[in-house]
Amino acid sequence: MRPLRLDLAGFTAFRDATTVDFTDADFFALVGPTGSGKSSVLDAICFALYGTVPRWGGARGIANALAPSAAEARVRLVFESAGARYVATRVVRRDSRGNVKTGNAGLQLMPPGFDVTKLDTGLSPEDLGEVVAGTPAEMDDAVLEAVGLPYEQFTSCVLLPQGQFADFLHAKPATRQQILVNLLGLGVYEEVQKRATARAGRADAALEAVDRILDGLTGIDDEALADAAARVDAMRELAEGVDGAVPELRAARTAATEAERELAALDAELAELARVRPPRDLAVVAEAVATAREAATEASAAVTVAEEREEKLRGELAGAGDPAALRLLQQAHTERTQVAGEAATLSGALDSAGADHDAAVAALAAARTRAERAGAELEAARVAYQEAQTADRAAALRAHLHAGAPCPVCTQPVTEVPPLPAGSAVAAAKQAGEAARAAADTADRLVAERDRAARDLERTLDQARARHEQLTARMADLDARLADSPGPAALRERLDLLAGLRRDLETAGGAVRAARETARRARAGVEAAEERLRGAWHAFDTVRDGVARLGPPAADRADVTAAWTGLAGWAARATEQRRANRAGAASAVTEAHDGVDGVRERIATLFTAVGLDRPAADADPVRLAVVAVERAEAEHRRLVERREQARELTEQRAGHERESRVAKALAGHLRANNFERWLLAEALDMLVDGASRILRELTDGQYDLAHDKGEFFVLDHHDAGLRRAVRTLSGGETFQASLALALALSEQLAGLSTTTASLESIVLDEGFGTLDASTLDTVAATLENLAARGDRMVGVVTHVPALAERIPVRFEVRKDARSSRVERTGR
Repeated sequence: MRPLRLDLAGFTAFRDATTVDFTDADFFALVGPTGSGKSSVLDAICFALYGTVPRWGGARGIANALAPSAAEARVRLVFESAGARYVATRVVRRDSRGNVKTGNAGLQLMPPGFDVTKLDTGLSPEDLGEVVAGTPAEMDDAVLEAVGLPYEQFTSCVLLPQGQFADFLHAKPATRQQILVNLLGLGVYEEVQKRATARAGRADAALEAVDRILDGLTGIDDEALADAAARVDAMRELAEGVDGAVPELRAARTAATEAERELAALDAELAELARVRPPRDLAVVAEAVATAREAATEASAAVTVAEEREEKLRGELAGAGDPAALRLLQQAHTERTQVAGEAATLSGALDSAGADHDAAVAALAAARTRAERAGAELEAARVAYQEAQTADRAAALRAHLHAGAPCPVCTQPVTEVPPLPAGSAVAAAKQAGEAARAAADTADRLVAERDRAARDLERTLDQARARHEQLTARMADLDARLADSPGPAALRERLDLLAGLRRDLETAGGAVRAARETARRARAGVEAAEERLRGAWHAFDTVRDGVARLGPPAADRADVTAAWTGLAGWAARATEQRRANRAGAASAVTEAHDGVDGVRERIATLFTAVGLDRPAADADPVRLAVVAVERAEAEHRRLVERREQARELTEQRAGHERESRVAKALAGHLRANNFERWLLAEALDMLVDGASRILRELTDGQYDLAHDKGEFFVLDHHDAGLRRAVRTLSGGETFQASLALALALSEQLAGLSTTTASLESIVLDEGFGTLDASTLDTVAATLENLAARGDRMVGVVTHVPALAERIPVRFEVRKDARSSRVERTGR
């Protein structure tokens, strides 16, 4: 796997969008101050592929992916593996409740020759190529297939985390052994052992089940098979015998059926002939029809006479005049007499009302004169009362006045004070005024009363005059109407005549209705009598139709009694003839049934001869024989199938037994520790051989790597092949040995992995700041030699300037208050 381009946004220290272009960077360094985000670049590569980072402690540390206060983090990695280019994308989001989850993940296979710089043009996801994985769950298998390494091996062979670079070199043998088990996937043999044990258990269970089935398969020996075959032959012989006897049985049954049909036909004819019996009231029916028809004729003649009488009276009544017009004239005479009397009475009342009205008018004029006089007297009394009051007030002023004093009214000096009057005139004036007021009120009331009386009399007079005019006009109208009238007496005579004719007409109408009702009842009697006659003919036709196929004689349709008599005589003769033939038909039926019983007994003997029950009387022997054959053949087939099943089960048992034996042997071999120790020893030998070869290249042939009893040693060829423990190596020597082991381990993992790993890069996140100048120079020379090999991309994460200056391509990581950023320098 070789990274080509990395895009970050909101990821750890990279809050702002950042792009790292690894194109043509075969040997590069990630440099920058501590905490600037150098390791975060490697974390982003690992997270884009596997969804986790070693220093997060597993997938649950995914919240570490978000930059501070960021709600979303996006990582996109373009990489090359085995000649193909892929783009891996992961998006992490924080929801409203603060939970952080992977919102999107995908892996796409890019088209051949895809230009990575086009990613800056805003391409849609569909333009990036074929979708290999679209969900986080699909990413695990897709990345493993593309990269060829699982997460644990990737972080041991490609991205070497900080502080873990020399762990494998200095680990204890047991720890190193477990690391090899995990990295090389030797745990698969334990899984194989478990599956072999499980398979052996399943094989034993299947073997036990087969044995149980075989124990139940009894009675399938050769003797049983021969008996079953003989049973089939016997049943087939039975079927052949039944097939031969059945036609004879059918013929006997047909003959019995025919004899029974002939006997039944005779019995049916006798029953039909027995129903030929004339009705008992046949003579009464014919006489009733004649009587009813005669009564109907008489009733019809009576209706005609009554209708003629009624019609004559209607003519006379129509010629006598209109009774309504006569009554109107009579009412007009009566009204003329009443109007004339009322007019004469009203004329006298009119004269009296005129006289009363004139008297009331005269009395009203006199009352008004008296009222005017009383009003004048009341006014004079009011003036006298006022003058008396004035005199009293003047006298009251005079009592305090003396000559020479100013007058209280005119303010002039008084020359002489007049003497005081003897008494006051106010009381007398007041009394006179009250009497005048009472007289005036009395006069006014009298005027009002006489005015009302005069108006009432005037209205009465006007009403009398209007009514007199109406009566006069009505009398003139009535006189005009009665100008041609014969008079009241003549009108009464004509009305009496009309009333007598109407009563005669009503009597004639009642007679017509009574005659019609009598005629209706007579016709109903005729209909009833004729219905009884039709019923007699219908009964005759029904009985004759019932025996028509027997050839009855023709009937006389004019006389129902004669027709019934002829049919009854013929039926008696036919009955005697058929009774004579019935004895022979009954004997033929008995003989036919005896034949059927004989054939049925022979068929029953065939069934009992082969051990079967006698067929029931209504059973089909052919069907029973066929069923017996089918059952025998089915039993024979079942026996053959059970024998075949036993053979197959015996073969299956051998297979299950063999599978159980092999699985148990495999489980026993894998359960032993020697096999795993042997595998680990072989893997460690291959690993040390490869690491020793690489170490010789890195140290110009000075060192070889060896192991003994799980411990690592180096052989110093510059010191006569001195064997030294790895813990005695200097910092630079330790780095060289650890690097050689890391490279050899990656190669061995690629060779032992079940996937196709493409180890095209290695990135070291190691703290070089603690190394002295000499060791640092050794490390730098080692990395240069590694890069010079040209078989993979080499990357280093460091903040040591002396080391970074010796690396041709540098990615400088800087961080401000908001975000980290990356800038490429060098070639």
